[in-house]
Amino acid sequence: MKKTALITGASRGIGRAIAIELAKNGYHLALFCHSNIDMLNALAEELGKKYIVEVYTYCGDISDYGFTIPACEDALEKLGQIDVLINNAGVAHLGLLTCMSVDEWEHVINTNLSAVFYTSKTIAPSMIRRKSGDIINISSMWGSVGASCEVAYSASKGGVNSFTKAFAKELAPNGVAVNAITCGVVDTDMNGQLSDDEKAELAEEIPVGRFCKPEEIAQTVLSIINAPFYMTGQIIGVDGGYI
Repeated sequence: MKKTALITGASRGIGRAIAIELAKNGYHLALFCHSNIDMLNALAEELGKKYIVEVYTYCGDISDYGFTIPACEDALEKLGQIDVLINNAGVAHLGLLTCMSVDEWEHVINTNLSAVFYTSKTIAPSMIRRKSGDIINISSMWGSVGASCEVAYSASKGGVNSFTKAFAKELAPNGVAVNAITCGVVDTDMNGQLSDDEKAELAEEIPVGRFCKPEEIAQTVLSIINAPFYMTGQIIGVDGGYI
């Protein structure tokens, strides 16, 4: 049977790794990015040829429901169904809360949390009708414990975690699973502002002794998809033992 997935934030880092992992396992894809459409189209072409899957690309601001909802509807129409929704797109903001502008706050909250509502509201009804589907939200360990100088990011990811637990309870009677992955420090561009010395110091604090690889998050996504349906509403930590 045809398997399909929609992935936000798919041009780089974790989202890109998830796209590759799912294409490798026969999934037809709808991939979203904010601005790197050339990079995303190149990935789509590569995956389509290598794994013989359909790949559709969308470029726009995921925090804007005026873009996100119609784009999700189009992806649903083109693919025929969405079996797996991966809410991965996210932004960070480093700095004191008292120095943060209202626009900066809204950008983080709308990108990291409101977008999860937009995509889920659009895609979930078709999953409910089929009584099958997986929604996997890519969150952060800071959503569980909070990080100094990352209040907005921590709040948004804490919201994602609560959203996951609550929505899982709504959808469980209809055969749809909702889970989240709370990532630790992943080796992506989001951590690119750190110097080599800062990265080395941070890695020493992680029991595993290194940053997580995006491919490890992608492998976790696949394991959740393949898990028994009874596993729903879970916040799954992949942080190398940090938290």
